[in-house]
Amino acid sequence: MKTEHILIIRFSAMGDVAMTVPVVQSLAKQYPELRITFLSRPFARPLFEGLAPNVGFMGADIKKEYHGVGGLNKLYKRIVAKNITAVADLHNVLRSGYLRLRFNLGRYRVEHIDKHRNERKKLVAQTNKRLVPLPTAFQNYADVFAKLGYPIKMDFTSIFPPQGGNLRLLPAEIGVKKAFQEWVGVAPFAAHKQKVYPPEMLEKVIKMIVRDHPSCRVFLFGKGPDEDPILNGIVERNPQCLNASAVLGGIAQELVLMSHLDVMISMDSANMHFASLVNTPVVSIWGATHPYAGFMGWGQKPQNAVQIDLACRPCSIFGNKPCLRGDLACLRTISPEMVYERVKRVLNKR
Repeated sequence: MKTEHILIIRFSAMGDVAMTVPVVQSLAKQYPELRITFLSRPFARPLFEGLAPNVGFMGADIKKEYHGVGGLNKLYKRIVAKNITAVADLHNVLRSGYLRLRFNLGRYRVEHIDKHRNERKKLVAQTNKRLVPLPTAFQNYADVFAKLGYPIKMDFTSIFPPQGGNLRLLPAEIGVKKAFQEWVGVAPFAAHKQKVYPPEMLEKVIKMIVRDHPSCRVFLFGKGPDEDPILNGIVERNPQCLNASAVLGGIAQELVLMSHLDVMISMDSANMHFASLVNTPVVSIWGATHPYAGFMGWGQKPQNAVQIDLACRPCSIFGNKPCLRGDLACLRTISPEMVYERVKRVLNKR
């Protein structure tokens, strides 16, 4: 009898891929006889290595080696050689749609995600807005597997054991966490400026944390030519801060550190999802986007999402549209005190 082997397709941004992890791990755990291959861009490999014995990762550079129709045909042949029996398209874009077409012609079982586009349009409409929660991304992913005959009860907690990842694997600059210390993560950036809380206001939050918790350590996450000067400036002005991303060796090590944080402060970004994958509470700051779109981090509490009510919010699902008002009031009217109150609430439960 042929072993069931599901190919899961999800290219796109790291945050979207990270949101598949709780679902894929639950699937793998509840169907241990099922082989699972996750197809994504190479940067996502650390999220799936060691996730479960029956989960494998397949990296595909769709911008170079597998670019265009010719590249996708080459990729299709590579996938077929793995003897898959079913395809779960968790992306549903042109590239994955073309692969679906090839698999359908090959008479494979194929299902794809429902993105609820009509409901999304109503959520971001500026007239007759329908401000109601949409199905979460996790549920949308799980629905695909249910259609393939694998209903899932999602019971994911963390990619690490309860004690977290191994801090000994990290550079010496990270150090060892002392019992009396609070470790706080701060991830100031996101893919679009409409989702980024002003760094000078976020620095005020950091100062409030340090004022009330003088023995704490604050780890900053983010990297890039625009981000580095901002992070380094915060570190220079605040000795309790460390630019963690500058000393860590990529996502795998960042996940280990995040698993030992008492709280993460993040935008609606990939770092919110990374912290969620290691069972760390996140105080998330929302501007142009909204948790109702279904992209809140796994297991995160709605009361830890900092946002204000504006008639124009949310104005987009992904935060990639220019501000309609031109002043980013959705972010700038969130006071540092509002953010700190949520952080304090989490730390007080420590």
